Amino acid sequence: MSIIPATLKVADPYARTFYNVSISVGRSFEITRDFQNLEVFFSQTPDLIKYLENPLISSAEKKEILEKTLTSQVDKHTMKFLIILVERNRINLVRTIIYSFLQLVYSSSVIKLFKISSASPFTTKQLNQLTNKLKKLTNTSEIQLVMSIDTSLIGGFTIETNSKLLI
Repeated sequence: MSIIPATLKVADPYARTFYNVSISVGRSFEITRDFQNLEVFFSQTPDLIKYLENPLISSAEKKEILEKTLTSQVDKHTMKFLIILVERNRINLVRTIIYSFLQLVYSSSVIKLFKISSASPFTTKQLNQLTNKLKKLTNTSEIQLVMSIDTSLIGGFTIETNSKLLI
């Protein structure tokens, strides 16, 4: 997913507010986990994203699909937040808000985030080796890998952290 700076300006206040709410209600771990899972879920369901972003579909229909799809899968605070985004016609920014929220979480913790794009999926052994190598290189005890397949790559992989392409 590419992040457009203009959408970040709109999405960031929502992410910051919900980040503060997640801490104040003592559910930051659960909500962070929800957002990590939603990031993957939304990347794998482009039709759902198109549906949610469609301005011709009513808020009631969008709420219904979200409730049917996600209520049993996410924390009640996460669900309420998604409904608020629908009500305020900001559900089209959900992926950018998730990205911004997770950036806040990662920057406020000791977890270092790496985005890995590869031509083909990694094996478990390769993931473990890469994780261990990145921990050594960055002198970090905890890292989070966000994996994606990039069919434009002929082979190999790229690593991005803090908006910098490393490989």
